[in-house]
Amino acid sequence: MTRAFGPFKSATIMVFSILAFSASDAVGQSKSLKDDLVGSWKFVSSTSKRDDDSATWGHDPVGSLIFTGNGRFSLQIMRSDRPKYKSNTRMRGSLIENQATTRGTLSYFGTYDVNESNHTLTFHVLGSSFPNYNDTDQARTVTLTGDDLKIENRSPSRGRGPTFQTWETAK
Repeated sequence: MTRAFGPFKSATIMVFSILAFSASDAVGQSKSLKDDLVGSWKFVSSTSKRDDDSATWGHDPVGSLIFTGNGRFSLQIMRSDRPKYKSNTRMRGSLIENQATTRGTLSYFGTYDVNESNHTLTFHVLGSSFPNYNDTDQARTVTLTGDDLKIENRSPSRGRGPTFQTWETAK
């Protein structure tokens, strides 16, 4: 009778050994910073200030930052108090409406790289609402703690720096 269970016993031991090895291997591995960035992030705050010392993004700003696993990103930050266009047509905004839109919106997209050793994120900007960012590399220092992402920008488009942005995992 013991012989009939011999192959079953060997197979069972082999399966448990593989599972145990896989579990111990998974515990020993830590995800990379790049892996941890992948996903959607919600804008929380920024230390950026306007010339009058008010918050660049106003009260209750909105924003989205998305990192894909294949190295692409998309970032948008907007003031929530931007005035609506009286014409209800994007192409017919008044000078004041267009100025409020320009000063209250920043978006850019492209590809990104992460330097794991110094926690540096480099955005390779393909297109931006701020044309001076087009076809540039924008280096940032990042700190990731749980669901909180902090990004330091040493030379922001705002003109004064450095600034720090806080993002949280979008749920």
